[in-house]
Amino acid sequence: MLPLLSGGTGSELFFPKKKDTMPENRSVTHRSQVRVRYADTDKMKIVYNGNYLIYFEIGRTELLRGCGLPYVELEKAGYLLPVLEAYARYKAPAVYDDLLDIYATYTLERTPTIRIEYIIKRGEEELVSGYTSHAFVTAEGMKPVRPPKIFFDAIERTLAEQR
Repeated sequence: MLPLLSGGTGSELFFPKKKDTMPENRSVTHRSQVRVRYADTDKMKIVYNGNYLIYFEIGRTELLRGCGLPYVELEKAGYLLPVLEAYARYKAPAVYDDLLDIYATYTLERTPTIRIEYIIKRGEEELVSGYTSHAFVTAEGMKPVRPPKIFFDAIERTLAEQR
């Protein structure tokens, strides 16, 4: 079990076991944990649906941090990563005090946009799955740019560590 940090989350890089028959894995998965706060719930006493996008953001930021590239470092380098598209499929509700695992996965593709996939679980039960798509833009002027070298370098380093 991950230790919970003072902010209510714990996190770790998660390396799925490879099978000899599978092609080379070009994906990085990171697991974060968050405990549902009372403020996250709605009148029905379940997590408000929009809050899962916040949980996706936690997964995304911790995925980058786990790859050695905290989001703040991207900002210092002059890049932002706005959301272009978000999708969530709700399968079962989370409630106050549930401990949730947020799995965020990025599969290496050299494309102008990136897509991060998410699975949120309570124990073994999958509650929500989804994805977000992002474009890199310059911090000054919000001009779209290709993903920077520092991003790909961080992903490549992390992939090399899991081999």
